[in-house]
Amino acid sequence: MASKSSNWIWAALVAVVVVAGVMVAVALRPSAPVAPAAIETAGPADPSGELTYTRLDRPARTQVQDAAGRVLAMFTDKSRTVRISGPERTFREPRFTQATVTTDAWIRLAPKPWAEGAEQAAWFRPWLTKQVQDTSPDALAIAMDYLDGAPARKDAKGVQYAGDASFGPLAPNDPDGRAENSDFYDYMGVSWDFPDGKHERPDKAHLRSLDCSGFIRMVYGYRMKYPLLGKNIKGPGLPRRAYAMAELGPGTLLIPNTSKPARDYDLLQEGDLVFFSHGEEAGPTIQHSGIFIGVDDSGHHRFMSSRVKADGPTFGDFGGESLLDGPSYWSNRFLTARRI
Repeated sequence: MASKSSNWIWAALVAVVVVAGVMVAVALRPSAPVAPAAIETAGPADPSGELTYTRLDRPARTQVQDAAGRVLAMFTDKSRTVRISGPERTFREPRFTQATVTTDAWIRLAPKPWAEGAEQAAWFRPWLTKQVQDTSPDALAIAMDYLDGAPARKDAKGVQYAGDASFGPLAPNDPDGRAENSDFYDYMGVSWDFPDGKHERPDKAHLRSLDCSGFIRMVYGYRMKYPLLGKNIKGPGLPRRAYAMAELGPGTLLIPNTSKPARDYDLLQEGDLVFFSHGEEAGPTIQHSGIFIGVDDSGHHRFMSSRVKADGPTFGDFGGESLLDGPSYWSNRFLTARRI
């Protein structure tokens, strides 16, 4: 794996405040103008009082507000990812972009896919109360664990599960210059048994590497415990390859693949999976995947993915701006999106 710089910074200055007797770390806004988050909160939300549930469409979902009218959470039908409104954070990747993303979104996994009326279930209120107060790493923070220069972290057995990730080993015969087929178990160097009967052993050449879909599987699968499949089939978990996630994956299809560049940005929520064609000419075939992380300080919709030129996960602009909108390489190849 090629060495990278260690100037990894993902959050702005942090202040500590007390909310309902709980210490909460809150990222301070940078001095430069920042685009508003998709959902804003006027202050600390309160899940303990009376809550209001509003049904919305495109996609079908339930918005939860506290007694003061502040948005607590957004639950999407058929999906487990939930947008919780929490302390604002600012994500930065100075080696590859000057852009920053400031958001109050914290992306958590509900215990089961959402359905209309699920707020009446026994699990709902205790789960929501806990999540609104939780500032442990969510999907967005976990994704940042694999940026250029991110510090290594190991589990109790000494297995590294986080830290600067490469895309894959150099491969002169590969059109992009680096080999694919780097899944989460390759990164960690461990064998894995999948529920669909697939058994995988890590490739030593791919140690500490994550390709685009492997990165998503690391974030949502290994780290957040979303079910994973070993094959590219339809089922209760995330398939291995990007095209299978887009076409066969679980959750809610937000933007169908019409073979034309997708432009329905208002349908997106932080944490959504976004899919692209790739190559000299844009086409209908899915060949790349990423995670939408929010609107940046210039008002653009920015995503994060593992790519060859940056040699690993990035939301920067080296080798193509990480934008879903505007006249960029990836925006012209953005085809479809899914919420899991």
